[in-house]
Amino acid sequence: MRFRLKYAFFWTLFTTITMFGCSPVSENAARKGRIDAIVGENLGPRSVRELQPTAESLVDPSTRMIIHSYGSTIKKYADEYGFDWRLILAVMKAESRFSREAESDKGATGLMQIMPMTSNEVGKVLEIKDMAHPKNNIRGGVYYLRKLYNLFEGAEPSDRIKLTLAAYNAGIGRVYDAQVLAAYFHDNPRKWDAIRDALPLLSKRFYTLHRNIWGQDKPRVAGWFGNSRETLAYVDRIMDYYDEYRLLLN
Repeated sequence: MRFRLKYAFFWTLFTTITMFGCSPVSENAARKGRIDAIVGENLGPRSVRELQPTAESLVDPSTRMIIHSYGSTIKKYADEYGFDWRLILAVMKAESRFSREAESDKGATGLMQIMPMTSNEVGKVLEIKDMAHPKNNIRGGVYYLRKLYNLFEGAEPSDRIKLTLAAYNAGIGRVYDAQVLAAYFHDNPRKWDAIRDALPLLSKRFYTLHRNIWGQDKPRVAGWFGNSRETLAYVDRIMDYYDEYRLLLN
């Protein structure tokens, strides 16, 4: 009798596993446990840890290289001026593709692509003579981002960042003119969506609209603006990079 009960128990267990299978999580965990045991036995605890992917290993090679070379500098000045260091990394990627020698057609230079006039102004304030040096360029660029960020007090954090990025790319005057346009259409000038819609209206072909608002054929602060698409794409690109870095980097 005892034998029959034991046999019946194991037959029921076998039938249940065959019909319904094991939980995938349990099966994977068991398989992982076997692999970890084998690896640990052959390589030891330290080598097992070294095989685990680090956060930096998950991003592209150029990002890994810039973090290795200037990560401490980026984090230092991002913290000093109140930014997430991963946002600064995203700006740098969009601006220069992490090239220290990058120079635009308009004369912007370095990892943060600082324009000559801005470079002179920032250099005087921070007492930096060589703004082309990568660490100085990073510091100057982050400082200037903060200066722009301070101009949009009252905006929600997400809007404020995007307004700052647009000003960094197109100039603060363009954003100011777009804010006047947004207010004219009864939109909130502190909202990025309102500025996104207004920037294309700064182009020359809308001169009659400008005349109604400013009493002249062009926007008052910065004049006509024909590169709104570039600025909008720039902001979107940086926010995409930033989202990726927030996901992959601690």
